[in-house]
Amino acid sequence: MAKILDGKTAAAEVRSEVASEVTELRERGVPVRLDVILVGEDPASVTYVASKERDSQEVGIESRIHRFSADVSQEELSGLVGRLNEDTAVSGFFIQLPLPEGLDHIPLISSIIPAKDVDGLSPESAGRLAVGLPSLLPCTPHGVIQLLKRNDIGLSGREAVVVGRSNLVGKPLAQLLLRENATVTVCHSRTRELSSVTRRADVLVVAAGRREMVGAEHVGEGAVVVDVGIHRREEGGLVGDVRFDEVEPKAAWISPVPGGVGPMTRAMLLHNTVMAGRMGSRGQ
Repeated sequence: MAKILDGKTAAAEVRSEVASEVTELRERGVPVRLDVILVGEDPASVTYVASKERDSQEVGIESRIHRFSADVSQEELSGLVGRLNEDTAVSGFFIQLPLPEGLDHIPLISSIIPAKDVDGLSPESAGRLAVGLPSLLPCTPHGVIQLLKRNDIGLSGREAVVVGRSNLVGKPLAQLLLRENATVTVCHSRTRELSSVTRRADVLVVAAGRREMVGAEHVGEGAVVVDVGIHRREEGGLVGDVRFDEVEPKAAWISPVPGGVGPMTRAMLLHNTVMAGRMGSRGQ
């Protein structure tokens, strides 16, 4: 029976560390503030932003939400991004995605300066990650690495397979695994004989965005399996990209959905915000 990669416990550790750092910065007169740009009334986005606001309050980070109707212009959003970049009171900020139809998130995210890019998703942040320069790391990939480390799962010299090549998870996660000296293979929709590749993995991370696509036939005995996917069942409840009940008996470790990577993603946003606050205090 596999051990559970408990994201709730690991995230609580991160939040406690962040709260201590926020207190220390405040004692030095350095406020920490996270701003969010929210456009439209997409229920999932509204709920997600509200949860991030609560998370911030719990660790002492000031949070401000800039709300816009769905008919806001690209120019108005671009102007706000520029002002937040310049505002020394703002430690970091992000744009909640997806944006409503008619708005292009790429130039907006591209204009966020790396020191305030708490999502770690701008092209400049991605480039800094790729070449090994200091940067704020994408929250979900960094959360995966932290979840493994906080369970004493070594990565150096191990074979890691990532299923999925998105800019949000797959690509940056491969970079972070390489940074930890793992040997990394990235699989995707054109990979031939997927199961023969994934069965080689010591550490298998599934971030394909396809509900329960990975089963027992894809996993080698004793593998560490991290499920990044999250999908809502019509009958209620959540599932991931991995068929948990099939895979769990073969794995040494496995992350559940919910309660695995999700809490770590939220915790790493707080971590990035306090890191941005530190960088801002050095620059002032």
